[in-house]
Amino acid sequence: MFYRVEDGHGLPHDPFKALVSPRPIGWISTRDSNGRDNLSPYSFFMAISAAPPIVMFSSVGIKDAARAAKESGEFVVNIATHDLAEAMNRSSAAAPTDVSEFDIAGLTRGQCEVVSAPRVAEAAAAMECKLISVETVIDMDGNETDNHLVKGQVVGVHIADGAIRDGRFDVTQARLLARLGYMDYLSTDAVFEMYRPKWPFTND
Repeated sequence: MFYRVEDGHGLPHDPFKALVSPRPIGWISTRDSNGRDNLSPYSFFMAISAAPPIVMFSSVGIKDAARAAKESGEFVVNIATHDLAEAMNRSSAAAPTDVSEFDIAGLTRGQCEVVSAPRVAEAAAAMECKLISVETVIDMDGNETDNHLVKGQVVGVHIADGAIRDGRFDVTQARLLARLGYMDYLSTDAVFEMYRPKWPFTND
């Protein structure tokens, strides 16, 4: 099939999010200027640079995480794993600003080393971030959308000892969660390696 986006896809559910998958989940924790802690999962999340390490997430509307990150200049990316899937899902509820998702999801606030926002103590890993920018996403016609891109530089990393094997962060041991679109998720239970080929190719 082919469809022009402006004409619609004609399917019972929009395939876009499923086509762009699996997507890592940025489980974002923040603390706003009133000392209120927020925790929310974002599947529009990605690392965009390794040196320096920079990550981004996109918020539809200025929700609590984007607002608090802008206020405080910092946020934490917690790594969601299979064993925390239910807690991650509970933290996605549209709770009032004065209700912390840490509490409704039954999670422990872990102290960070560089930023004031808490991390999820139960998470296999967490990245402390300093805010770079909050930008409104512009479409191809130059119109502002209701999507807001939050970029941050990683300044500290926590990794659970049990998630490291042979000197690597073991994604199969941690069973990282990813979003597949619709209501579907997966966890990383198996991986395989491929090395980048050298040019010119040989028959070896």
